[in-house]
Amino acid sequence: MNFKIIISIFLLAIVGCKSSKKLSQHISPAKNMNQMSYESRIIIGGLSNKTIKLPEVNISSHHSILASNFLLNGKQLTSFKLDSTKQFHDVKSFKRKFGLLIPASNTSMEHELWSIIFNNQQSLEGIGLHTTNIITPKVRMMTEADLESYKYQFIGGLKTAIETAAIAQPEYLIMGMSLEHIIYGLDEIENLMRQIETQFPYSWATWHDAADAALKKYKAKRIGLITPFNEKGNENAKKMFEDMGYEVVTSFGFACSNLNDIAHIPDSAKEEAILKYIALPQNKLDAVVQLGTNMSMIALTEKLEPKIGIPILSINAVTFWYALRENGFKDPLIKSGRLLREF
Repeated sequence: MNFKIIISIFLLAIVGCKSSKKLSQHISPAKNMNQMSYESRIIIGGLSNKTIKLPEVNISSHHSILASNFLLNGKQLTSFKLDSTKQFHDVKSFKRKFGLLIPASNTSMEHELWSIIFNNQQSLEGIGLHTTNIITPKVRMMTEADLESYKYQFIGGLKTAIETAAIAQPEYLIMGMSLEHIIYGLDEIENLMRQIETQFPYSWATWHDAADAALKKYKAKRIGLITPFNEKGNENAKKMFEDMGYEVVTSFGFACSNLNDIAHIPDSAKEEAILKYIALPQNKLDAVVQLGTNMSMIALTEKLEPKIGIPILSINAVTFWYALRENGFKDPLIKSGRLLREF
């Protein structure tokens, strides 16, 4: 074997070993977060029935917005009428302030979530998103070693991203990542999220919980997957859904070798993949499931669902649906796929 290859494998093994050992450090809480003493209120998840603690952060600080401190031309006012005994909610996010965490290469998910909000302004008035990037410098996905390296980058970047998101004081977090792309099997995914939820004072909407809840709404069993992943990523995805009890009848991966380019996969290609290769009568699917948060699908979902006669569960819309329903927002939502209208 070539000497350079041996050295490369050896170094990668060291990095992987160190990253694994440091996992608990990566997701351990920052000291300043430990020192934060938020009161919480309890709600019950609308889909999961889990107990959700919402930190009472969506109010202004005591003695922060005081009429007696207001200035006119540099001088304090004495006649401004404002009840300064009150604490005030975020003007734009007064119903719920969601923190959205996405890989730094992702240009699609935030856009799609805001499109749902803007298309449903009456129902979702007061819902806000605060987006934080998870720093993942490596964007090439040519080999399994690339995928493994990216996994440790992503997990390692989570701690900093959560701490950064906390500065905006969100009430609930959304994991904007297909964790099954980089982690093999439901047990490992759930173990990672348990560690995060233990270390940080937030509840989360995750894709694996959202997808399972959505598929159960349709009593779906036989599914087809469409992803931007390569062979290993698709294998991981298939494993997660099988672990949840679903039969993956067929899968289509665009094998995108660059994470940035996932956002560039044309809708025409996605449409052809669904109509000609996935949603075929002989496959007898109950649902098409789209993975990869940087691969937009909401507009295409609206177009294709009437044609194929089964739901297309796109990751961004479904994960946001889960976050909203868990937090008690029940209104039907338009222009976002069947799921958000029907459940």
